Amino acid sequence: MLTYKAMYKLLDEGVHAEVLDFPGVITCGKDIEEARRLLASALVDMAETNLLHGESLPQPDPACTDPEADLEEPIYLLLQSTSRVTLVPQEAVP
Repeated sequence: MLTYKAMYKLLDEGVHAEVLDFPGVITCGKDIEEARRLLASALVDMAETNLLHGESLPQPDPACTDPEADLEEPIYLLLQSTSRVTLVPQEAVP
């Protein structure tokens, strides 16, 4: 499990949310509960995308902070692997 840092900014239109130490994980919600749920989903999506492209995941940085944040808290990433295997015909392998 990796522990990143989530940031929330309360706005008139809703709540801006992002993971400070995982670039690109940004969303917004109508309230803090929705923003938390959407941010967790965005974190999983970005992590899976990185891995599918053969990229590593960013290292969590506990010192990461945003002075404009109204709330900062840990957000946890837990990915599970699968045991499913797909057989590819030998002629399809270069």
